[in-house]
Amino acid sequence: MQTLAVAAISARAMAEAAAHDGFDVVALDLFGDVDTRRAASRWLPIGAPASLHIDAARVLAALRALAQERESGAPIMGWVAGSGFEGEPGLLEEGAALLPLIGTAAAAVRRVRDPAAFFGFLAARQLPHPPVRFEPPESAEGWLQKDAHGCGGWHVRRAPWPAEERHPAHRYYQREMPGLPMSATFIANGSDVHVLGFNALSVRRFGARPFVFCGAVGPVPLAPELARRVAAIARALAAAFELRGLCSLDFMCDGEAIGVLEVNPRPPASMSLYHRPAGAPGLMQAHVRACLDAELPPATPGHAQDIEGMEIVFARRAVQLDAAAARRLAAWPGIRDLPDAGQRFDIDDPLCTLTASGSSAAQVRTLLNDGRERLLQSLETLA
Repeated sequence: MQTLAVAAISARAMAEAAAHDGFDVVALDLFGDVDTRRAASRWLPIGAPASLHIDAARVLAALRALAQERESGAPIMGWVAGSGFEGEPGLLEEGAALLPLIGTAAAAVRRVRDPAAFFGFLAARQLPHPPVRFEPPESAEGWLQKDAHGCGGWHVRRAPWPAEERHPAHRYYQREMPGLPMSATFIANGSDVHVLGFNALSVRRFGARPFVFCGAVGPVPLAPELARRVAAIARALAAAFELRGLCSLDFMCDGEAIGVLEVNPRPPASMSLYHRPAGAPGLMQAHVRACLDAELPPATPGHAQDIEGMEIVFARRAVQLDAAAARRLAAWPGIRDLPDAGQRFDIDDPLCTLTASGSSAAQVRTLLNDGRERLLQSLETLA
């Protein structure tokens, strides 16, 4: 059995997908949730949970130890980098020097997350995107400040912008666009893509942060011409920036208008919404084949599947998860990223993830919203 290491702020989705595909999994993340450790043969911590930030020294130490095992004959293929690494191309480069990186190369991540290079490419190809500038606009109204190295929407701000965050090279300003935030989940091989489907994204305000990612529902239908345009954009980006493996393209959809926002050049949270047909390679197998052999799944019509949804549940107040609360969470239907007893959460910390499925996006969204509120109320009764 081949061993695959998966690393991210939260590696549960990748760990479960890799275990489902027959890999022995080593999971590296911040949380070490119950289901992450259930899917993996080993879990290695790479940061403090409350920080939501990957500790580079811990990552390199873990990869160094795995590389030594590989040199001693252990069947370790390499490692897959997930959420949290898109803003760390230097760390990806150092990690890849220790253990093969199975995914978009560090140099390509650096280019695609460089706002000047990314939006310069879109402009040169006349691909639709909201206006972007690299100096603060004279009038801040209608503009957002973004960090190209951020993830999860925590970095997006409306004015007034924090003075201490003024001019890093990866900071830029983007005109706010109306419409529905969406994404396309796809597999790339460096020149072409296989689009798994399109997703409606859920974002909410958390204090001064107006667009924090809270979940996704998919696959959702998109008008054929819009779907063709988004797929063509993903294909153009994959070829220009040498994207490999599971990725996602975030965009706004306003009627027939679309506006490209960013590419996540790594396995996205939305991967958990998709199931491969019986007999076809699973998602992590497909990721590995696309990266190592440039092989994409066949371009066949999408197989029928329920619409799936996932919703990150954030703490509404500080909570210490005692044994009774942990048992109640473990029994909750559709729960993922299950924390263990004894963990403490501050306000706005991610507690867990809820999942639901149904015949329509509206039904799934209702199930998720109702489930979130009932779960939070249930926890509060145990306080």
